[in-house]
Amino acid sequence: SKTREVFYDKLTFIYLEMPKFNKKEEELDSMFDKWLFVLRNLTRLMEKPATLQERVFTRFFEAAEIAKFTVEEYHHYETSLKVYRDWRNTIDFAVQKATKEGEQKGIQIGMQEGIQKGMQEGIEKGIEKGKEEEKLNIARQMKANGIPTHTIAACTGLDTEEINRL
Repeated sequence: SKTREVFYDKLTFIYLEMPKFNKKEEELDSMFDKWLFVLRNLTRLMEKPATLQERVFTRFFEAAEIAKFTVEEYHHYETSLKVYRDWRNTIDFAVQKATKEGEQKGIQIGMQEGIQKGMQEGIEKGIEKGKEEEKLNIARQMKANGIPTHTIAACTGLDTEEINRL
């Protein structure tokens, strides 16, 4: 602008004169150098240089290969990519469905096992409670028939305090 005031301090323009970038492959020090090298030499490169092993360059060269396809080659590429994605989605869906069914079956089996275990524990507790009630009934009858407390305790396994409370 004519006033030479800063328009926006976060905006910076950097101009690169690509013909002046003449570093060779073995002279590349930073990622910036590598990108400049690729951009400067892309039309001359027959394959990806050994120094550009980062994943980003692998993807870049794959995209460059696709970009130079003829219309017919690109159409075949898109068709094969669509077929691949369709199969991939079908397989992923089948795996997801099988996993979900497996989880549901596992939950069902787990619930059945839990119910069985709960029933078994309930039966065992019921039997124990029944035995305890039977002991108390026998102790009551023995006490009513005048049998001494120490004899009732020996026969039923109840303590004398409990027998006295009856």
